[in-house]
Amino acid sequence: MEVHVDLSKVVPTDELRGEDDEETILLQGMLTDAKDYLRSFAWCDGLKSSYFGLGVGGVVAVFLFRIEHSKDDVDDWVWVVVGDIPSAYMTCEDAPNPACALDGYIGAMREWAEAAIQGNPVDDLIPVNVPATPEWGKNLASRLDFLDREILSQYEEDLKK
Repeated sequence: MEVHVDLSKVVPTDELRGEDDEETILLQGMLTDAKDYLRSFAWCDGLKSSYFGLGVGGVVAVFLFRIEHSKDDVDDWVWVVVGDIPSAYMTCEDAPNPACALDGYIGAMREWAEAAIQGNPVDDLIPVNVPATPEWGKNLASRLDFLDREILSQYEEDLKK
């Protein structure tokens, strides 16, 4: 499925640089995590190109990938969010830039966290690789609050698109 992506808000991952050498190393490790995560899906036959959208080394990073896929109903472009949080991929359909992808991630994970806290089923929600218990739900909700408050809040203009 072809989706047009605005590449003006991302940089090719071979140009990935953090604020200092330490952060660059952390972000490069997160890129490896994102690639490994995406390659773990049977529908991903390979990675054509990769871009860095936004992030804080060791905390969260948003990457954009153009993939080779084995199914016609899989998008050519996907966002991957990784970090000190559960990894997830997001389609580009409603996320034209990295901030929108992170916002969508936070929203989907917040639904999961609320369901886990309340003891409700999570089967139809975004997959999360931890047990759906109140403890895990509260832990994730706390991290999502941090991401929303400390990182996403810096991208208010990008969220208006």
